[in-house]
Amino acid sequence: MSDSYPLAEIAKWVGGVVRGDASTRITGVAGLDEADSSEIAWLADERYAPQLKSSRAGAVVVPRHFGATPMPAILCDDPSLAISAVLAKFAPAIPRPAPGVHPTAVVSPTARLGESVSVGPCVVIGDNVVVGDRTVLHAQVFVGPDVRIGSDCELWPGVVIRERCTIGNRVVIHPNCTIGADGFGYQYVGGRHVKIPQIGGVEIEDDVEIGANSTVDRAKFGVTRVGRGTKIDNLVQVAHNVRIGPNCMIVAQCGIAGSTRLGQGVVLGGKVGLRDHISLGDGVQVAACACVSKDVPAGKTVIGSPAVDHEQFVRERAKVRRLPEMADQLRALIKRVEQLEASTDHP
Repeated sequence: MSDSYPLAEIAKWVGGVVRGDASTRITGVAGLDEADSSEIAWLADERYAPQLKSSRAGAVVVPRHFGATPMPAILCDDPSLAISAVLAKFAPAIPRPAPGVHPTAVVSPTARLGESVSVGPCVVIGDNVVVGDRTVLHAQVFVGPDVRIGSDCELWPGVVIRERCTIGNRVVIHPNCTIGADGFGYQYVGGRHVKIPQIGGVEIEDDVEIGANSTVDRAKFGVTRVGRGTKIDNLVQVAHNVRIGPNCMIVAQCGIAGSTRLGQGVVLGGKVGLRDHISLGDGVQVAACACVSKDVPAGKTVIGSPAVDHEQFVRERAKVRRLPEMADQLRALIKRVEQLEASTDHP
């Protein structure tokens, strides 16, 4: 049977106040349209308030000054943040290899593992690798020679960290990511593509999270860097010599071409493409599916392909929407001119 907690205790987790029966027991979390009488839901946006009437949830988390609800409520400052804390309490344990080295792992005698490191089945750790305390390497992780991995990291199955890359502390890398593959560099000579050696490395700073099947290529020289606190979604390509600043948010299927620079707190929506050798200033936001081909100043929001300032895009789209009407007007004007010319030619 699932653990259950009274609303009064849950309210303490989130710094909230119970309105209604504080003894109501909760066994889990669900959306307003799916929750049953033993589950708690949340309402972060008042647009969804009408769903409360038909919801069977046993309780709901709402903003502190929200009006009456048909079920007991926890009133708090930030329902979305609060429900994250509740989810953490109800989350089932994640299977992890026990501290120590699995018998099937291959670990170089020159590698140094910190305290309470967990090395799962079929992991390969190369020469001169350093792994920090409490880091977890799940099954089939490959760590190449001269790699440095910090403390409290978690590398999920199939992650590849190639030679001479550096991973900071508290970094999470999800399944089948590759860090440090060769950058895509060729020169067309004599009718064929000649490979340019990629001899640099990759630096992933503290508190970065990288989603499944993403890639961060090694630099041609120097390093490709992902700044502290940056979060990268699944299926993202970061090319050679890219520099991503701290606390950026990069959504799925983005492609960042070589030597591009992202400032602090940049947000890239899904499927954004950035050409090589451009810079995006601090706080830039790029809308989904945009293609950015030139520098973007700090604080700007851009959209479209090619990407333009958001306000310009809105003005242009407004005019585009009027094109059918304007075409009708133009045809009427042409007809009127033709009539006037005909009357002039033949009095």
